Amino acid sequence: MTDFEPVIGLEVHAQLKTAAKLFCRCAAGGFDAPANTNICPVCTGQPGALPAANAGAVELAVRAGLALNCRVNEVSVFVRKNYFYPDLPKAYQISQYDLPLCGAGEITIDLKAGGTKKVRVRRAHLEEDAGKLLHSPAGGAQDHTLADFNRSGVPLLEIVSEPDLNSAEEAYSCLTELKLLLQWAGVCGCDMEKGELRCDVNVSLRPRGAATPGYKVEIKNLNSFKAARDAVSYEISRQAAALNNGETVARDTRLWDEKARRTEPMRSKEAACDYRYFPEPDLPPLRVAPELLAGLKSKTGDLPREARARFIRDFALNAYEAGVVASTRELAAYAEACMRHAATIGLGSKPIMNLLGGEFLARVNENRIAPKDLAEKAIRPELLVKTAALASSGKVSASAAKTLFARAWETGRDPQALLEELGLAQVSDPAQLEAWAREAIAARPKAAQDLKAGNERALGPLVGLLMEKSAGKANPRAAGEVIRKILGE
Repeated sequence: MTDFEPVIGLEVHAQLKTAAKLFCRCAAGGFDAPANTNICPVCTGQPGALPAANAGAVELAVRAGLALNCRVNEVSVFVRKNYFYPDLPKAYQISQYDLPLCGAGEITIDLKAGGTKKVRVRRAHLEEDAGKLLHSPAGGAQDHTLADFNRSGVPLLEIVSEPDLNSAEEAYSCLTELKLLLQWAGVCGCDMEKGELRCDVNVSLRPRGAATPGYKVEIKNLNSFKAARDAVSYEISRQAAALNNGETVARDTRLWDEKARRTEPMRSKEAACDYRYFPEPDLPPLRVAPELLAGLKSKTGDLPREARARFIRDFALNAYEAGVVASTRELAAYAEACMRHAATIGLGSKPIMNLLGGEFLARVNENRIAPKDLAEKAIRPELLVKTAALASSGKVSASAAKTLFARAWETGRDPQALLEELGLAQVSDPAQLEAWAREAIAARPKAAQDLKAGNERALGPLVGLLMEKSAGKANPRAAGEVIRKILGE
C-alpha cells in the first residue's frame, strides 16, 4: 500500500462585527429576527439599487489582516462572483478575487508532538453573505422551501490558507488559533451556532514526498471545529482507500453527515472560471488611506502567541495557564494587571492563577460577562489580589476564600474588612486545634487506631471531622499535624 500524505487547506468565513451590512444600512445582526425584516432594495438586488461600501467593515477587515500578519493592499477591487442559487437574489455575489484587501500572511500553530508550524494565508478578502433557505420537512402538504434574506449582504471576511496542513489535528489547531486571533482583534464574535464563523476544508492526498496532487475535495459548511477534524479524518481514509484500489478520486464538493460519520457528495467542484469573475461596475476600487493603516498598526499590540510567551516568561505560568489567561485580549490585560499588582506586595503569580482559573472564570461564565465588559463588571484586580494573598498566607481556608471572594465581588469591599466582619479567619491556634483534634479522635476511634497502625488514608476522616467541628475555620494542614502529634504521644 502507498504511504499517502494529506494536503489540506482552509477557507473560513468570518462575520465582521458591524452594525450594518456591507453595502447598505440594514442591520447586520438580528440572528433571531423574524425572516425578511432586515432587508432593503440593495441587499435583495432590486433593479437600480446601488451598493456603497461600509467603512467600518473595511476597518475591521484590515485589523483582522494585521492579526494574520497579512500584507494589506492600499488598493483592492470588488468583483462579481456569478452563480445561481435561490438564496442569492442578484444571481451574483459581490466579493474580491485577484486584488483582495489583504494579501499573503501566516498563522503560527502549535503541533501536538511539540514545536510550531507556520501556515501561510493566501488572502483575506471582503465579501457579502448570501441569504438562508428554510426547508420544511419532506413529504406532505407542507413540503416547501422558503428564503430568508436577513443575512443577505452581511459583511464577511473570507480567509483562504495555502495547502500547508498535513493532518486533521493540524487543521483543528489552525482553526482554533484563527478563531483566537479574530476574537483577540475584536473583529468577529466567532459564534458558530449563529453562523458568525463557518469553515470549508479542502483535502487531497499525495504519495509522501511527491508533488501537490492535481485534485482537491472540498468539505463545506462544517459547523464546529470537532466536525472539521472528524470530517478530515474520514476523508483522508476514504481517499487513501480509493487510491490504493486504483480508483480516481472525483474532484467534488461534499457535506459531512454527523450521524453517519461520513462525507457525502453534494455537487461537482467548481473552478474559478465557473464563476466568471469580473470587476463590480457599481463600486470603485477600494483604497485604504496610509494614515488609517498606520493608525491600526499602532493599535494592534501583542498578539495571543506573544501574550502567552510573556505570561510564561514574566510570571512563570505554564503553557496551559498562559493559554487560559490569554484566551482574550481583555482577560490577558486583566490577568496581567492582577499579577503586576501582586508583585508589588511580594505575592507570586500562582495564587493569582489559582483564583483566576477557578472562581473568577466560573463567575464570569455564570454571569455571561462579555470580554469587553470585564473591566466594568468583574471584581477589581486589587481586590482579587488581596483575596489571593489571604488564602496563600493561610489566614483563610480554601472554602472560606471562595466565600470571601464572592462577597468581595458582589460588594466591591476590601477582603480584609470582610474577613473580620464575616468571621472567616482560619484558626491555627495550637490549643484550639488540639481541643478539636481530641474530640475528633474520640468520635472516630477506629480511624485513629488505623492511622496509628500506619494507614495514612485514615487521616482524612479525622481531619474532615475536625474541620466540621471548627465550622471550616481550622487550618487543615495544621490540623493534620496536631492529630499526628496526639496519636504519637
